[in-house]
Amino acid sequence: MTSCVYSFSDFETAHAIAQFIKGKINDRPALGIICGSGLGQIPELFEKSVTLPYGDIPNFPVSTVEGHKGNLVFGTWQGATVMCMQGRFHPYEGHSMQLSVLPIRVMKLLGVQTVIITNAAGGLNPMYKVGDIMLIKDHIAMPCLAGPGPLVGRNEERFGTRFPSMSCVYHKPYRAMMKRIAEKSGIKLQEGIYSMTFGPGYESPAEALMLRRLGGDAVGMSTVHEAIAAIHCGMKVLGFSIIANTVCCDCDEDVEDVSHEEVLTVMTKASGKLMQLLNLFVKEWHESYKL
Repeated sequence: MTSCVYSFSDFETAHAIAQFIKGKINDRPALGIICGSGLGQIPELFEKSVTLPYGDIPNFPVSTVEGHKGNLVFGTWQGATVMCMQGRFHPYEGHSMQLSVLPIRVMKLLGVQTVIITNAAGGLNPMYKVGDIMLIKDHIAMPCLAGPGPLVGRNEERFGTRFPSMSCVYHKPYRAMMKRIAEKSGIKLQEGIYSMTFGPGYESPAEALMLRRLGGDAVGMSTVHEAIAAIHCGMKVLGFSIIANTVCCDCDEDVEDVSHEEVLTVMTKASGKLMQLLNLFVKEWHESYKL
């Protein structure tokens, strides 16, 4: 396992990591994918894949959460050159926000233009059912509103501007494309707002009710800091949540506690439909990207 010392604004460190990776792969990726809990099987769809364990990459952090394998996988998917994170870095693991978005910076330096971010989430919207797929249209960044976010610190202009706009984080044309693909495929696709909390404790009923009243449809502990960093780097973002459980908003209601193992079980069962949608999206994305 390698040691990891990284400052968000340290362009040289991120560049050195990217240069190391370039020496291990054949093609520069144009599309990046972040696998959420239980979604690590996405690279099984790749051709000519190359796998780099995080621990073999100098100055790269290592995943500590069950369901996150801890690999970068490179290959081709529906003709597109892609890279995939089998495991992400959560601030609740003890990583700083800046370190948690290191892979996004490396993706940018490797040539990635679009990033697809997936996660397991709790359903705040009472209309959502376990196993539903939610297309993310916007987010509520509780850690960033209440504390330091991923852009705090000296800005590195070679990554992006000091004050990036967050008016449309999740690319509208890609969302429209995905909704059309889902409708044509007969797969139900929700669309809503993802709320990020810091974790690792699940939200209390009062906190869940607050997030619902703020407009949140789903809640989790990832994705938003990655999306913010991607926008800062000038990348396009598409995001998905699989609803792994319904969230209790009433402390007097008798409900069973949610375990991470139960979340992984739901994700494994529901991932097939999301992979089907992504397979069709990547094919269409690649055709439009070539134009």
